[in-house]
Amino acid sequence: MKFGGTSVGKPERMHSVAQLITKDQEPKIVVLSALSGTTNTLVAIGDALAAGNRDAAKQHIDTLEAHYQEFIKQLVTTDAAYQKARKIVAEHFEFLTIILKISFSDALSKDILAQGELLSTKLFCVYLEEKGVSHAYLSALDFMSIDANDEPQLSVIKTKLAQTLAQHAGINLFVTQGYICKNVRGEVDNLKRGGSDYTASLVAAAVNASVCEIWTDIDGMHNNDPRVVKKTMPIEVLSFEEAAELAYFGAKILHPTCIWPAQQENVPVKLLNTMQPDAAGTTIRKEASSVGVKAIAAKDGIYAINIKSSRMLLAYGFLRKVFEVFEKYKTSIDMVTTSEVAVSVTIDNGQFLQQIVKELEPFGTITVEENQTLVSVVGNEIAQTQNILSKLFDSLKEVPVSMVSYGGSKHNVTILVPSANKTQTLQLLNKGLFGLE
Repeated sequence: MKFGGTSVGKPERMHSVAQLITKDQEPKIVVLSALSGTTNTLVAIGDALAAGNRDAAKQHIDTLEAHYQEFIKQLVTTDAAYQKARKIVAEHFEFLTIILKISFSDALSKDILAQGELLSTKLFCVYLEEKGVSHAYLSALDFMSIDANDEPQLSVIKTKLAQTLAQHAGINLFVTQGYICKNVRGEVDNLKRGGSDYTASLVAAAVNASVCEIWTDIDGMHNNDPRVVKKTMPIEVLSFEEAAELAYFGAKILHPTCIWPAQQENVPVKLLNTMQPDAAGTTIRKEASSVGVKAIAAKDGIYAINIKSSRMLLAYGFLRKVFEVFEKYKTSIDMVTTSEVAVSVTIDNGQFLQQIVKELEPFGTITVEENQTLVSVVGNEIAQTQNILSKLFDSLKEVPVSMVSYGGSKHNVTILVPSANKTQTLQLLNKGLFGLE
């Protein structure tokens, strides 16, 4: 069971989480994110230190500490528990104060970012102890590891986690951190943004859990973005493939990496709402529930790069040379379309855009379009679904679609539109594909 930042962000939310995890006696591993807002503040502390601004870093540390001091006053009721919580807060903020005096490094920044999850899990355990709930605290740093390419090592995690759990015979409830891990050098590291979902999925796969529950503040996955479209409907069942496409193409409720470990060991994933624990949510499993369109997702911040070259495009090895440029800068490509005289690709990371364009220039005329959005229509065997393309394009007569990807996957059709047309596109597709206005 994984609980995100908003699910543990207030003392009363932590109390609700404790009730949820003690509803029955089934053995559980609970994965917690940092309290909402904490990671952002820790990033700001690291940024201030990297810029040599120790005063700003100190100010962020003091503000964050004051927040935790107030938090623990409402978290526990007995003096004994309060003193334990105070001691935990003091230890972690003493560490953050000490780092003001030492030289900043990338390794130190990872140590700073780990404090949020360590604090939330330790404080939660103090509350469980006060309530007399039998449990064990596990440090994710003892079993969660990544290799030289920053990829989790599922077989290593399996072995280490089994050894860790074996030390707590008779215990049915375990609490550990999301996001944080150890890297190949044995240093504290992390699974990047959205990493708590990844932790939960990896842990569920490692122990072959009956289910991996991702608890957030949203009632499961919806057929469209509820922040953009007025009428949406929850999706009860998705296949792993459908969910992976939706997560990759922008559905914010689930991190793209989260699907793979659960799929490897065939562990169903449930997306549930902490604020409405009895709501059905969304179940992600091996089999799709039906054929056809399930949902629409949108991914912003896309760059379209067009390479026009009548001379070289048909030449043997041309595409390989183009892709090698992106590989050199570790920039992944989302979408590719080709014609006789041009190839167009999209990327979602503009960090090395200038260098990439410079290296592509010998191949032909390069143009770049910024502020683009990928809109993906996802469903089981959608490519074989009758009339899907005619319905999709009939809906979008007014929208300037610049790229289409169809047939690369059985489960999605993706289009590229200017970000200014994103809301219009999602609303028109909601009406055209689902009949919802």
